Amino acid sequence: MNIEASFDSRTWTLTYLVWDPVTRDAVVIDPVLDYDPVRVRVFDESLRKLEARVDELGLNLRWVLDTHAHADHLSGCGVLRRRRGARIAVGARMVEVLAYFKGVFEAGEDVPADGSQFDRLLADGDVLEAGSILIRALSTPGHTPACTSYLVGDALFVGDALFMPDQGTGRCDFPHGSAAQLYDSIQRIYALPPETRIFVGHDYQPGGRALAWETTVAAERSGNIQLKAETPRATFVEWRLARDKTLNLPNLIYQSLQVNIRAGRLPPAGPSGLRYLRMPMNVFDGPMPEEAL
Repeated sequence: MNIEASFDSRTWTLTYLVWDPVTRDAVVIDPVLDYDPVRVRVFDESLRKLEARVDELGLNLRWVLDTHAHADHLSGCGVLRRRRGARIAVGARMVEVLAYFKGVFEAGEDVPADGSQFDRLLADGDVLEAGSILIRALSTPGHTPACTSYLVGDALFVGDALFMPDQGTGRCDFPHGSAAQLYDSIQRIYALPPETRIFVGHDYQPGGRALAWETTVAAERSGNIQLKAETPRATFVEWRLARDKTLNLPNLIYQSLQVNIRAGRLPPAGPSGLRYLRMPMNVFDGPMPEEAL
């Protein structure tokens, strides 16, 4: 099995292309659809680079996997399904995310609440066949309820549950996130064989260090700055909750989520033929004071 990472510097996101060198079957994990918030422009530079690599290698793209409903970038899964015929899989608890954000964005029938806009909803332990590639879904909630890690051979793709050891763990203050659940999820990861390779969903290059995306269970257990193997649950939960209160929202949270709950599709066009992204106000901060209106 071969693994290749590509990095989107605009959103600090890592996308993975995983393939069988014999059969050429392939999957993509966490693809990025580019978005310019100043021009309100969606474009496909990152996807075209990824597709060029798929073509160069002569791969058969079977599935596109999102580790969760990303709040920091638009998912490219819908474009890859339309252009490449790949199917889309996410964690089964995506329906909980849909239930919340369908209401926030006042979305209509184009956002099915049952998750049928995705081709497969994966429960914990489900095994997905992508041609010759076997993928086991490991439910790792906490950052969001729908977070799912994907175990392919000895490689685990963890999304935002864990970062490189010098970066720590994902935040837990999004709707229905849970620091306690994240602790338990990471303990499941730490219970895997120590040599298991871990591939992270983002790298923010703390201190200006070089880009990195691969670590191991052993390295995380011994060196994660926020959650080592011996860190007590209560200690981590208290620290994570306090830390999250200091964090601002991701820059593209509203733009990303209303596309990602549609399985990577833009909202439908209005009567003018234009498409609109909705920007709900004060969702996370409570109603605006009456005198400020």
